[in-house]
Parts: sequence; C-alpha cells; structure tokens
Amino acid sequence: MGSVDLIASCRDSICQIGDEIADAIVYVDAGTLEAFQFIGAFPLLLELGARAVCSLENASPLDAVADWHSTFSHPVRKILVLTSRLLSDAHRYILRCLGNHGTVSHCTVLTAISEIGHSAYVDSPLGPDAFQEYETLLVQDHEELFKKCVKSNKHNYSISYTGSDFTADVDKDSEWASRVRYGSNSESSPTKRNLFDGDLGQIEASRKRLSVTVSHFPMIFSPISSRAFVLPSEGIIADSCLSNEHEDSLGPGLPSISTGKPFDSDEVPPGVTLTAQFLYHLANKMDLKLDIFSLGDTSKIIGKLMMDMSSLYDVGRNKRSAGLLIVDRTLDLLTPCFHGDSFLDRMLSSLPRKERMSSSYSVAKNPQTPSKHSHAAVRRVPLDIKVPFETVFKKEEPNNRTSMVSEGIMSFMSGWNSAEVNSEVTWLPDYSDKAHDDRLGSELGTLNGSLLSNYAGVRYLEALLDRGAKDGLMLIKKWLIEALQHEKLSSAFIGRQGASSVSEIHSMVQILSREQMSLLRNQGVIQLALAAEMTLLEPQSSHWDAFTSAERILSVTSAETTQSLAGELRDFINTSTSVDSHKQATTLESSQGLLSFQDVLLLTIIGYILAGENFPTSIAGGPFSWEDERSLKDVVVDSILERPSSVKLRFLHGLDNELEAKARSKDVERNNKDSTELASNTDDFDDEWGNWDDNDNADDQKEEAYGDMQLKLEVRDRVDQLFKFFHKLSSMRIRNYALGEGLAALSRFETDSYSRKGLLYKLLLALLSRYDIPGLEYHSSAVGRLFKSGLGRFGLGQSKPSFGDQSVLIIFVVGGINTLEVREVMKAISESI
Repeated sequence: MGSVDLIASCRDSICQIGDEIADAIVYVDAGTLEAFQFIGAFPLLLELGARAVCSLENASPLDAVADWHSTFSHPVRKILVLTSRLLSDAHRYILRCLGNHGTVSHCTVLTAISEIGHSAYVDSPLGPDAFQEYETLLVQDHEELFKKCVKSNKHNYSISYTGSDFTADVDKDSEWASRVRYGSNSESSPTKRNLFDGDLGQIEASRKRLSVTVSHFPMIFSPISSRAFVLPSEGIIADSCLSNEHEDSLGPGLPSISTGKPFDSDEVPPGVTLTAQFLYHLANKMDLKLDIFSLGDTSKIIGKLMMDMSSLYDVGRNKRSAGLLIVDRTLDLLTPCFHGDSFLDRMLSSLPRKERMSSSYSVAKNPQTPSKHSHAAVRRVPLDIKVPFETVFKKEEPNNRTSMVSEGIMSFMSGWNSAEVNSEVTWLPDYSDKAHDDRLGSELGTLNGSLLSNYAGVRYLEALLDRGAKDGLMLIKKWLIEALQHEKLSSAFIGRQGASSVSEIHSMVQILSREQMSLLRNQGVIQLALAAEMTLLEPQSSHWDAFTSAERILSVTSAETTQSLAGELRDFINTSTSVDSHKQATTLESSQGLLSFQDVLLLTIIGYILAGENFPTSIAGGPFSWEDERSLKDVVVDSILERPSSVKLRFLHGLDNELEAKARSKDVERNNKDSTELASNTDDFDDEWGNWDDNDNADDQKEEAYGDMQLKLEVRDRVDQLFKFFHKLSSMRIRNYALGEGLAALSRFETDSYSRKGLLYKLLLALLSRYDIPGLEYHSSAVGRLFKSGLGRFGLGQSKPSFGDQSVLIIFVVGGINTLEVREVMKAISESI
C-alpha cells in the first residue's frame, strides 16, 4: 500500500510559486497562517526570497521596513496575498495592503477557493469568470482611491471607501478594516524614503497601472502529520455551513442526519459545495485518480458533485489510483464526545486557544441573491494554541534579574508597540524591576502558535498521534533528554528510568532554556513539553479523569436498562458543581476534579446516544420513559435556577437579564439571612416596629413569587426544546433503516469488549476485509459511466472496485475528526496488513 506525504506536498506547492514569492511582501490571512504554522512554512518563504511574511488582517505600513537589513536595494514593488477565504471577504484587506505601500506595481492573489467555488457560493458576488472579474474590480477600486488621494493633495490621508459591492456590506464593528492609507509616499519611515529616493521618484513619475494576477492555490490545509490533516478553522470551507435549517439538522457545523431522502439541488449547503471542490482539486494537485465511496446523505452529495466535475481528460492522465471514503460525522457523534486515551486530544482540550481573527470578516452579499438563501457561518475554535512560555523565564529566586531572553523579547515588543509608525523608541523599561514582572508574564503569555507537525525535519506530532497519555509523556521526556545530550548540558534526569512527572519535565525545560541559542534550537520540543506540563496540572488533569470515569459508568450502565441509565444521569446532574465562567480560570480550588453543569449536559448527550444505540425500539418520544425523562428535565431546571449566574448556555439565550436578576436576589437573600442571624441576639424591643411594614412586604413577596414562577416556566420551555434535540441524537440509527442495520453489523469488529472503538476503525476493518457495507455508495468515474452507458451493453462493463484494492486510501470525515480516530485508523490498517 502506497502513501502520500501531506507535509512534503504542501511544501512542494509553496516552492512552485517561488517566482511570485521572490522579492515580495507575503501577506497571509488567519486560515493560511494556521495552515502554514503546522508545516513550518515561514522559514521556507524567507528562503524563497520573501521580504517579509505579514498578517493580512493586521496589515501595516511597518511591513515594508522589515527588509531594512536585507540585501534588497530597491523598494517593494510587488506583494503576494495568500487567502483561505473568498476574494470578496479579503477585498478590503487587500486594498489596505496596496494603500500601505505606494511603490507596489504588481499584486498576486492566491486563493484556496476555485473559480467554480466562488460562483457556486450563494453569497459571493462573483460569477463564473471570478478571477478575471476580481482582477478588474481590484484595479478599479485601487485607482479610484489613488485619484481621490491625489485630489486631496495630502500625502498621508486616510480614506474610507466603499467602492464596489465587496466593501459596501460590512459590519459596523469592522469598519476600521476598510480604512486604507493611500499616498505616493505611504512608505512609513523618512529614513526608508531617503534610502530609495531615486527609485521612488521614477515610480512616482511613471505611475504605471497596477498589475493584478489572481490564481487558485488549493494546498491550504493543516497537516497534523504526513498522513492526517484538518481544514483551517478560520478558512471559508470550515466556516461554511454543512446543513440547512430543517428538522434533520443538528446545527450548521454538522451534516444533517442521514435519512436516505434525496437532496434538492437548490438546497445544497455552501459548505458541502466547497468541500467537494476542495477534495477534487486536492486530488488533482497530488496527481491522484479517485474511486469515490460515500457513507451518509451529505457524503453522497459531495461524491456526486466531485463526479460531475471529473472529465475523461482527468481520468486518462497517468495518475496513481486512490480510494476516497467520505463519511458523515453525524453517523458517529459518540467518538468525538468521549474523552479517549489520546495524548494529543488531551493536550488540545486543555490548552487555551487564540481568539478568532476572522470574526471581523463579513461576507459580501450578492445583491441578486434573496436574503432567505443566506446561510449562517460556523465559528470553529482555532487550532492556534497558547503555550505558557512565561514559565520558562520564571525566576528561581525573587531577587535575581530576569533572563536576557526575556529582556530581548520585551524590548522587541515595546519597540513594535509604539504609538506612531515613524517615532523613535527612546524608552526601554528596566525589566529587572519587580514591578514589571506581571507585565512580562502577561506579554509572554500571549505568544501563540500551533503545534508544529514539522520542525527542523523532526515530525513530533506524527510520533505523538499513536500515543496514549502515559506513553506520550514518556516520549516527550525522551526527546528532552536527547536535546540535553545534544546541547552537552548535564542533568540528573539523564539515564533515570521509570515514569515521568511534571516536575521532571519542567526542570529539564528550564535547563534547556537557560541559554538563548539552546532555547531557539529546541523550541519545538520545549513547546510540546510546556503544553504537556499544562495538560497534567490541576485542575485540567482531574477534570479529564472525572470525565473518563463518568463516561465509563455510562457505557456500562447503558447495557442494562434505560431506568438505570436515567438514574445515573440524574445523579450526575444533582452532584455537579457549576462554576462562574469568569472565575473558573482563576479559582482552582472551586471545582478540582468535579464536573460542571455544562460538562454534565455533555454527559447527558452521551447518555441519550448510548440509549438510542442499545434500545432502538424504545424511541417514540425518546429512549427513556415519560417518568424518567420528566425527572431529568426537573433536575436540569432546578440546577439552572439554583445557580443562575453561572449558567451561560446558548439554549438560554434571551433569558440572561432574568437569570442575572434571579442571581442578585439570591445574593440579597443570602446576605439578609446572614444579617438576621447576627441580629438574633439583640433586644426584642424593636420587633414591634417591624409590624407596620408587614403588608408591604407581603405584596413584594407575592410579586417576587410570581416572577420566579414565570421564569421557571420560561426555563422549562427552553429545557423542553433542549430535550427534543436530545431525541434527534438518539434517533439517528432509525432514521435510515438500511444504514442503521449496516452500522449495527459493524459491532462484530469490536476486538476488545472493555474499550470502545469508533466507527472509522470498524468501518475500515470491514472494508479491508471485503465485507459489504449496507448504505455504502460507490460513485463511478467518467470511464465507468461510459462503460455503463455504452460499452456495457456489449458485455464490457466495468466491475465495482473495492476500497481496499487502491494503492492510496483517503478517508475524509465531513464535520471534523479528532486525533483518537486518527490513531484508531492507523491501528486498523496495521491489523489488516
């Protein structure tokens, strides 16, 4: 069986655009930044001749001065923009980049979305010839802005311009993004102008028309390893909805429940179309000829769209054969809900994430498209994690001076955070002062970065994908010891056998970080070690263990009766400790090892899915009896009203003010109770005076009781709707009888009765063993359709291929995947060889 190296393919595709990269400022948006971080692409971009690599959303005139100390002897004349979003989304940011650099004469835009993808997207204003249309519109908007600036006769003038349809429909919150700085001397620094004075004069005199080139660049995805990838969380493909609003939908970020009903061509969600486009062009880029198999309604639509895009020319070329299996996420929602034995899953769930940068994006609406066809965007959590690097620079003694590395980083950040672009930094704080320690920790704590799948030729994530929690920590300890030996640093941990502890990992990281060059050379393994340390600290460690214990209890109980399963869920809800979301990050002792109310709702989802799988015949109004479900609803309502200030859930949206008022009244009641207890020992002389206000207090109490009852009824209505959603989750197996029977038959591939395996593991074992899977559909290629319609009449028909016969196997889960499933897929392949 062959393989495809995803990391190498991404890096090769970057090398193929080396001519566009050379001598250009490269701008990448948030989605491309996330994808390029994984493969370590930024050193490669600089090797290919890029002047600087900058953020598209945070473009600044300062970007042009990054090459001051380089070998370039002329001002920047071209920029390269790499975007994972629609051209209409990135338009105002591209305009701002052009306005920031007055000497630019050529702009290249590479987008992850093809021309057909742009024209097929409902909210895109571009047509079938999207790239040529955008080239013309960008030049027009740029020239009109420049003419306005010339008329104003002001060199540095900010212009807010709406121009074409792209920038006419933006959110008020992101109006700052459309403000661009135009002018012939818009390069930021006077020193910079003097350096290139002659060239600037020639360019300003000639003022050539801006040249724009737009091309398709499909290789923007995030490879976790050479054999596993995910879509960038801030790219348009991941942000687009996968299902429309109807009774079978679980939300815009998931495919709809498979019922076997055909899709209307006008109802295909934009995320489905973009996913099909992405997979088709990805296969073409890697020279793969696909035999496509699908499982699930949404996957079948994607397979059909890909077949419609194929042609005889594509099939006839000399390509490697590959099998593509597309699977709906909704066929197995239990595996991503479970907290399995995966070191990377545990790490990613424990680490804080960077805030979404693309929240300022607002898709430009097509004026010809009715508003009823617009779709809600999905806000996925970025993979750009925050690793606590401040622990590396933590002083061992309070009176010691902060390390030179810390001073260097803080001086750098102070210089680039100056208020004026062309101001000189005349103040450098003394970070040896204890007053700056908090600032140092907070500034360094904001440094983000994804876990590198490729760092200096070493693929750490690929090695960690196949590891459980204990094995993963042992592997990181092994890498730290090897780094210490390579740096010739002595440590008491070298040669020590046995299990690793957090203190050992931390001590080795501090030894590696004492010297600046050692820190830079080993930053990849240091980042992983710090992430592992944060994962195993409290309360993250106890929280994960509590989840796994509760899930194990539910799995065992679900094999008994629905009454016992409902009883366990009630116990979890009654014993849950809800913590205020604003205090949860700072108050460690409040909930160590305990599950919050939000966590218990996730356990309730798991319980309903388990009940639907084990008791499929009992699903009429839900898997549980009326009495059991009523008692579950009662405890959920009581939990919400008992702790109203700490329950921040989407299904309670609109009741925020009422719940906050309820929380304040509870605080007042608690304070009055305390004051009453303190005053109980005083003289009873004043008791008679309180009787005058009894009637007023009675009226207030009646009004308060009425308000509490009204709030309880509204909360109960919301909880009823929540449990209807639970009914959907539990009924997924019976919505499509044939598919449900096929999924149930896969239980024979459960090799271990004590550890649950996900759908992908069982499905892959069955396919590689040549079992027929009910509901699995094969999408014939263009040659196959030719044989079927023409030559098949003469007995020359093409037999249906087997997924396991292909030299390369690709499995794509529509809706997302976790690293535990990647580990199980690798295990299934190894067991089948």
